[in-house]
Amino acid sequence: MARRIAGRALRALLLQPPARAAPFTPRGPAASYGTSVTSAKIQVNGVHLHYQQTGEGSHAVLLLPGMLGSGQTDFGPQLKSMNKQLFTIVAWDPRGYGQSIPPSRDFPPDFFERDAKDAVDLMQALKFKKFSLLGWSDGGITALIAAAKHPTLIHKLVVWGANASVTQEDVRIYNGIRDVSKWSEKVKKPLEEMYGHEYFAKTCEAWVDGICHFAEKSDGNICQQLLPDIKCPTFIIHGEKDPLVPQAHAEYIHKHIKGSRLLLMPEGKHNLHLRFAEDFNRQVEDFLH
Repeated sequence: MARRIAGRALRALLLQPPARAAPFTPRGPAASYGTSVTSAKIQVNGVHLHYQQTGEGSHAVLLLPGMLGSGQTDFGPQLKSMNKQLFTIVAWDPRGYGQSIPPSRDFPPDFFERDAKDAVDLMQALKFKKFSLLGWSDGGITALIAAAKHPTLIHKLVVWGANASVTQEDVRIYNGIRDVSKWSEKVKKPLEEMYGHEYFAKTCEAWVDGICHFAEKSDGNICQQLLPDIKCPTFIIHGEKDPLVPQAHAEYIHKHIKGSRLLLMPEGKHNLHLRFAEDFNRQVEDFLH
């Protein structure tokens, strides 16, 4: 019964087009508080990482996308609508995702740590001395690791759809999205346009194998031991209807990061920052400011 419910929930999620829910077309004159979105690449740790940047605020913020994600597909409403007087917003494509190809994406045991190092080194290469992190899904895990390992660099932390371990329930959920041919056309199309079908399909399968590897440990640990090392103000958001990440993960992260805040969104699913972008942006801006 639980598997059937999870399957229906996954299909409901996949019928929602996150990429199409997040178009951004900057409006107004570019000179007005940096409303234009610039796109560039910079070499970091031997890889040319692609990023987008907008805003002129003194508070730098890095947006970290999820599996197969990129700044453009995952954070359209944030790049377009977050306060550009208060914030300078950077959205990156992790190595092997979006326009940060080559290299092809792979998933060694330390792929989250590798992403965390790339993310921090990217912001330092862009000359930001201190910055906040907004991490979604896999990007949330990356942000947790980065905040724990670089406490002097991270101002504030926001994560949603993230988990610090992988359970057997998670493994069943992940295997339910392994075969991209079963995804809805609305979700598949923008990813196939970005990657081509073969790269998209192979990378999704490789991601499932990579993340399920953590479940082979007795405690399924990804970064649980690092959570007490996070000292910056932390805001955890969770959609109560998220079919990919059970609520227990958000509660665990909240419990183990001292002084953190937890917001539950009753109608939120995994892509709550796209579906409820206005409310999400307001909550995050209030926390960051």
